[in-house]
Amino acid sequence: MNILILDAQGGGIGRALVAAVRQSIPAAEITAVGANSAATAAMLKAGAHHAATGENAAIVGCRTADVIAGPIGIVIADSLYGEITPAIAAAVGQSRAKRVLIPVNQCGNLVVGVKDKTLAALVQEAVELIRSF
Repeated sequence: MNILILDAQGGGIGRALVAAVRQSIPAAEITAVGANSAATAAMLKAGAHHAATGENAAIVGCRTADVIAGPIGIVIADSLYGEITPAIAAAVGQSRAKRVLIPVNQCGNLVVGVKDKTLAALVQEAVELIRSF
């Protein structure tokens, strides 16, 4: 299974996802794409097999991924303080991959019906869902 993990800012959510997927789904091939070099470095340090940075890397990665995971902002243009470009959001949304989105209620995007949970609990739920694929 080819899993693309996208993140921005400091890469904290992506880092947690990479580490949890590596532990729970050892056969998965993990590609980390950061909207900036700090996010990419954090995910690479957590154990991603491959890593790249920027808009084009995200677009290309979305073409071959079986699963795309990250904060919900990866599907919203200009989110994560502007780091998610319209092209990245479109590539994620148009991909044939299953999307597993962490509902982080920040940056002006609020998801109704989602209970506040810790990041660790959200990441664990995401990994369990990915494993079910």
